[in-house]
Amino acid sequence: MAGTQERHERLLARAAEVVRIEAQTIAGLEARFDGRFVDAVDRLLACEGLVVVTGVGKAGLVGQKISATLASTGTPSLFLHPTEALHGDLGRIRERDILLAVSNSGESAEVTAMLGPARKLGASIIALTGAPESTLARHADCVLDIGRVTEACPMKLAPTASTSALLALGDALAMVVLQERPFGREEYALYHPAGALGRKLMKVREVMRKGEHMPIVTSGSKIRDVVLVMNRTPGRPGAALIVDTKQKLVGIFTHGDLSRLLEHDALDMNRPVDESMGKSPKSIGPDALVEEAMHMLREHRIDQIPVIDSERRPLGLIDIQDVLDVRV
Repeated sequence: MAGTQERHERLLARAAEVVRIEAQTIAGLEARFDGRFVDAVDRLLACEGLVVVTGVGKAGLVGQKISATLASTGTPSLFLHPTEALHGDLGRIRERDILLAVSNSGESAEVTAMLGPARKLGASIIALTGAPESTLARHADCVLDIGRVTEACPMKLAPTASTSALLALGDALAMVVLQERPFGREEYALYHPAGALGRKLMKVREVMRKGEHMPIVTSGSKIRDVVLVMNRTPGRPGAALIVDTKQKLVGIFTHGDLSRLLEHDALDMNRPVDESMGKSPKSIGPDALVEEAMHMLREHRIDQIPVIDSERRPLGLIDIQDVLDVRV
């Protein structure tokens, strides 16, 4: 048992050391931000083409992530593997593009072989590296340097702290560029139509029930008629919207209201719905985010929300069933 405990402690201590080394390396980047970083940001903001990211090995995997982050936050980008580039895919690079090359050593043969051709094609070059005197750095228009890094590998060989630093530097670059762009939640939702992030940023108008799927009844109608309208509406929503003669929302009648009347033995199907409807229903606009509608449903413990325009005319109905698929 003593030997097992000692082994556990040794393994956990080593794991903690790896995390500590990588965290310290990333934290050290703060002191390295200077005018070169600002220059890189300005170049990306001014880029009229694509940010073509390249790298090989572990740095290439980091580059793929940087490219994906840029593309998803308003900076058109693609990842170009340097080997494929040297066998014809250099045709993806155009004069107005930026080549963002990621290499800790700055001497990866596949990456350095791309530099001359990319320059001939008219692309400018930004280097993310740990070697400011390297071939890559000498050929770059702008160099972002992570500094000399001690890897967390026991042999000090496997890329660990260096890749963490390159990734953090790439994230910093992408997020500062994002901050400087007119790129908000609507654009982000457009680029993320699937998955939890995209669904969370959908607009109410995209999921609301409308047209024949939205039950509307005129004020003064009998409860019987209201229930019939609810039951005959496609999808059978759990509520009907009550409007006045000007088609403005004045109330909502739900299955919950019907159930409460039954429980109190007060149900008279011939009575006007106005006596039992909710007269000040919570409502929402069509351009609000589904996230906001979900918050209202939870906060007020309701199952339906009318969607109205600026004149309080019903445009649709949000039923809790409609947002279950977009819940995050």
